[in-house]
Amino acid sequence: MTSQISNISTKANLFVVSAPSGAGKTSLLKQLISELHSVQTSISHTTRVKRDGEVDGVDYHFVDKKNFKDLVVSEAFYEHAEVFGNFYGTSKSSIADQLAKGIDVILEIDWQGARQIKRQLPHSHSIFILPPSKLELGSRLKGRGQDNDEVINGRMNAAIDEMSHYNEYEYLVINDDFFEAVSEIRAIICAERQKLALQQQKHAQLLCNLLE
Repeated sequence: MTSQISNISTKANLFVVSAPSGAGKTSLLKQLISELHSVQTSISHTTRVKRDGEVDGVDYHFVDKKNFKDLVVSEAFYEHAEVFGNFYGTSKSSIADQLAKGIDVILEIDWQGARQIKRQLPHSHSIFILPPSKLELGSRLKGRGQDNDEVINGRMNAAIDEMSHYNEYEYLVINDDFFEAVSEIRAIICAERQKLALQQQKHAQLLCNLLE
């Protein structure tokens, strides 16, 4: 594990983004990626059933539980967790490949996974997204039309627990106005791209030429 961590490229940034279910995280990030160059979401492995419209290798890498456990044993994941009876994992090789190409990576995981990533990759950046109110959060969950009342109540309870960990993150974004929230996340990413250490690595030859 240590060798994998030490080989992570400094040409790009890893952003860990968390939010309670219903906060609009996925929609925000899809819009952001459509507007911003050289940024992609990490594609996680999962054992859950593929939903209508989802594509294997695009939304998730869909695997059965045996294959998932084999990947855990081989230490292929930075972090893995069980959520609502399904397993999710973050691939080490996938993230390393994207960062090495100079592509910023956005990793969508819960607070527990974010803790694991921060321990292994301390230079990663973390963003937490909150809804404007509990009432709005409940409305968004019901508006999906995918779950019954029992499931929605379970998701609300899980959301409250998730939200209690917002203060473990570097950045906080409130998703009240959708496009304002997208703009705020974009600003975070653009600011981190201009940090001195990253720019020194990215423009090493230019700086050398300028200072000759």
